[in-house]
Amino acid sequence: MSVTIVKPGLQTTVQAGPRIGLRHMGVPANGAADPLSLALANTLVGNTWDAASLEVTLVGPTLKFTCDCAFAVTGAHTLVALNDEEQPLHETLFARAGDELSLGAMRTGARAYLAFAGGVIVDDVLGSASTNLQAGFGGHQGRALRAGDVLDLAPNVQVGIRTPDEFRLPMSSSWAVHACAAAETQLLDDASRSSLFDTNWVVDRRADRMGLRLQGPALNTSSDGRMPSAGSFPGTIQCPEDGAPYALSVDCGTVGGYPRIAQIARADRHVLGQLRPGDHLRFLERDPDQAVEILHAKIDYWQAWLPEIASILR
Repeated sequence: MSVTIVKPGLQTTVQAGPRIGLRHMGVPANGAADPLSLALANTLVGNTWDAASLEVTLVGPTLKFTCDCAFAVTGAHTLVALNDEEQPLHETLFARAGDELSLGAMRTGARAYLAFAGGVIVDDVLGSASTNLQAGFGGHQGRALRAGDVLDLAPNVQVGIRTPDEFRLPMSSSWAVHACAAAETQLLDDASRSSLFDTNWVVDRRADRMGLRLQGPALNTSSDGRMPSAGSFPGTIQCPEDGAPYALSVDCGTVGGYPRIAQIARADRHVLGQLRPGDHLRFLERDPDQAVEILHAKIDYWQAWLPEIASILR
């Protein structure tokens, strides 16, 4: 059982759950940039939430099935076509051997997730099947997919279901995330701290799985480039010397020497996976206790459809 990649799209990779507990060894989390959308796709085909699936960035692939297979697409809004016939998002779909599936350009949002019943068969490396593009391991040969690649699938049988409307993540070109002060927020002068939380930032063209540079007023810190390297995590907002904040994402390094001026709340980190160049982003300032309350409320809401939501938003 397999699918063959006819056209790879802009950047299509095998992603699954993150790598946990290895940051002290210099190994980043990796995994789906938007794990909530990954979980929604896997749920529709009867997989565990973190089963290996395809993460599709901005422009989708074309692939051919060599077997009968159930599949589903969630995440960014895109045209899904099976043998040139448009198919819905957020529903279990069924392909026959010889069928051709294509995903178009993302209309809103940056990444779609394509899950197959049974999941993609790849080896776990350091506790995850996810692709680490920087180090070249995990996923399919540690890289983005290319034309001619063949992905083996695990056998599975699935009946058709659909994501309830209330659990379909909205996609937009304007986003807001909750954020807290971080270890070096105090290095911002008063005007810069106000700008951080009062600005509608624009996502720069430098936006990938490592992080996203934000356009807006230059922020001033008092580090003078002399801050010792310190731990960093997905969701950390760093401020380099040029004053343009940088939001770290799932493939970010484990340490950095730029001031950490804010931390995106755990409940909202999945949003980073859907930001694309030109999108607007606003930081909503909250204290840590409020961020915890937001997380608990989100977990309570999602448990009815995704019982493992606490692990998904870890």
